[in-house]
Amino acid sequence: MELALDQARKAFDLGEVPVGAVVMQNGQVLALAHNLRETLSDPTAHAERLALTLAGRVLGTWHLDGCTLYVTLEPCPMCAGAIVQSRIDRVVYGALDPKAGACESLYQIVTDPRLNHRAEITRGVMAEPCGEILTRFFRERRPKKIRE
Repeated sequence: MELALDQARKAFDLGEVPVGAVVMQNGQVLALAHNLRETLSDPTAHAERLALTLAGRVLGTWHLDGCTLYVTLEPCPMCAGAIVQSRIDRVVYGALDPKAGACESLYQIVTDPRLNHRAEITRGVMAEPCGEILTRFFRERRPKKIRE
């Protein structure tokens, strides 16, 4: 998760929402990514989706069986769908996302038994630093008047 948090810091430095993701298989890092929506002008350029794409390229297949995705924030519905489609075995995330979380908070897409694949979920890993970088990011970008 520390590698994913490093990626979130890179996003923060770019002015992107600070979310980072890492895909690993058998203890080896396959892909590192962070949010690039603003940089790429791409609404789908979430850290998780980018990391899954890069991992697929490394492995030469979209089947990411045996892989674990580490992400600093609970994945949204789009990313949860990509997780199911990629056949990732496990998702480990830091901070809950009560407004858009699709692993446990609002939806349970990744574990929905009606879908053709389900991933194991581990939540709350390094939740405090993962949440703090998001809080700091949004606090610094909101006008002072709104915060008072």
